[in-house]
Amino acid sequence: MAKKNKQKPQQDPQPTSEEENKQVERNEEEDEEEGEKSFEELGLDHRLIRALLKKGVDKPFPIQRVAIPLILQGKDVVAQARTGTGKTLAYLLPLLQKLFPSDSSSKSRLAPGGFILVPSRELCQQVYKEAVSLVELCRVQLKIVQLTSGMPASDLRTALAGPPDLLVTTPKCIRDCLSAGLLQPASISESLEILVLDEADLLLQFGFGDDLKALTPAIPRRCQCLLLSATSSPDVDQLKKLILHNPFVLTLSEAEDVKDEVIPKSVQQFWISCNTSDKLLYVLALIKLELVLKKVLIFTNTIDAGFRLKLFFEKFGIRSAILNAELPQNSRLHILEEFNAGLFDYLIATDDSQTKEKEQAIRDKDVDSKKSRKGAKSKIDSEFGVVRGIDFKNVHTVINFDMPSSVSGYVHRIGRTGRAYSAGASVSLVSPDEMEIFEEIKSFLGEDNDSNIIMPFSLLTKDAVESLRYRAEDVARSVTRIAVRESRAQDLRNEILNSEKLKAHFEVNPRDLDLLKHDKVLSKDPPAPHLRDVPDYLLDQKTRDASKMVKLTRAAMGENKSGRRQGAKKRNRRSRDPLKSFSAEAPKGASKDKKGEGKGLDFTHKSKRQKPV
Repeated sequence: MAKKNKQKPQQDPQPTSEEENKQVERNEEEDEEEGEKSFEELGLDHRLIRALLKKGVDKPFPIQRVAIPLILQGKDVVAQARTGTGKTLAYLLPLLQKLFPSDSSSKSRLAPGGFILVPSRELCQQVYKEAVSLVELCRVQLKIVQLTSGMPASDLRTALAGPPDLLVTTPKCIRDCLSAGLLQPASISESLEILVLDEADLLLQFGFGDDLKALTPAIPRRCQCLLLSATSSPDVDQLKKLILHNPFVLTLSEAEDVKDEVIPKSVQQFWISCNTSDKLLYVLALIKLELVLKKVLIFTNTIDAGFRLKLFFEKFGIRSAILNAELPQNSRLHILEEFNAGLFDYLIATDDSQTKEKEQAIRDKDVDSKKSRKGAKSKIDSEFGVVRGIDFKNVHTVINFDMPSSVSGYVHRIGRTGRAYSAGASVSLVSPDEMEIFEEIKSFLGEDNDSNIIMPFSLLTKDAVESLRYRAEDVARSVTRIAVRESRAQDLRNEILNSEKLKAHFEVNPRDLDLLKHDKVLSKDPPAPHLRDVPDYLLDQKTRDASKMVKLTRAAMGENKSGRRQGAKKRNRRSRDPLKSFSAEAPKGASKDKKGEGKGLDFTHKSKRQKPV
């Protein structure tokens, strides 16, 4: 790929950044006309290509085709592309290649040669796992370390000993290491070769500006800097001016309109107008009438709202799990693993970025009060965020139970589905108080653009909603503030026990993690049997047809079996061992049953069935 390869004569003045950006966009269009290039044509090392093939990745995504050659050439790059388009591999592959050991670069470093800064611990873990898996498949000796601000100083010192070749962490942890003397600015200036700011639009938005400013003086001018984000914002422009030097700005031009890049065409967006008091009723109708595809990710704005929704679901026999910043980190990571593995279909995630700001303001105002001191004890992790680049796998539907407070928040939420160009859908419940932000979102997406229009959710009829109103309102009254507070405390105690006391055991016995279930029932009273199913007489014909259509879609996609059911089938398959089923005693009713239902007669029948397998 020829990106600025045609150098002008030395007497000519250097082109401006705008000219460079236009040239990159022109070259990107030329590349698309030429056809898809392979990883080999992009200049990747054969070891990385082999690792990608083992991971099942054989073709680069558009953002990778453009970014990888530029990064390998040593250019500063700002890449803007929606979530799920392969931004992580776009910077990780060339970064690892530049850090691969070679005979010419045998000098010892005093600090890591590469920094990857991300806004959350979960994203840190995600990037770290991806980098380690690539290095292991490449069979290259490259030390990669992840650091979090909650680690003890002794653990930080041990991790940085060596030092590592690549460091994956958060800006806050970098500042803590600089303050504690675990990282020296002079050593960073001598050793740092490449710096990556992933999810850059969120780094400053969530208060990491001071942490980045503390690192900036130690960044050498020769250091290559990469900045990746899903949206463009003044925060991203501020970071560009702070750290980067005359960068190439890449935008993914899969369509003519830039707004098409933010939310993929494969994601259908819907909205439902309802009162705040009716939101529980509407989300129950969507799930209980099976009008949305599983797996479902539901966003709330407060932790209490998340627990209220979980308790409400439990009354109707709907199992769900909670994900919020109050839970221990180990529990959050395991919840994500279980959800991605398909062990439960509904995850209630709290996007409390705006709530944290309110709580911080209250603490600052009432710093001397006893209530504020009690509130400070229940620490909320400032480095957690469910919309900060976390890779939720196979999420087919995103439900905005509460509307986000900003357009970028909406974009990041919807980005949890439709990843890697797969199909997805979103349903937003919009109350009259939220119409202002909803109109702002529609204006940003462009009402004249058919691919990004937010359509009314026509599958849910008014009659279907009203048929569930009595049940929903009756149950909602039983989910009181006291019940929410008690269940929140109970869930936190359970997760702390799982996270801390069993941590050493799980390190030795990782398979025992399967015994932990995060979708346990918190309600003291079991759900009433009559609330588990919706009687047929309550459903109109349109709702029945819509539900059948969703079921057929799920069956066609092969998503009608969850991980938990598959695990149960595997256990049953083991119990069907013909040798174990043999019994010396005659089965009861053996003379009457000629079809082989008894254990003794079932021996021959099962062995015949198992021969083809």
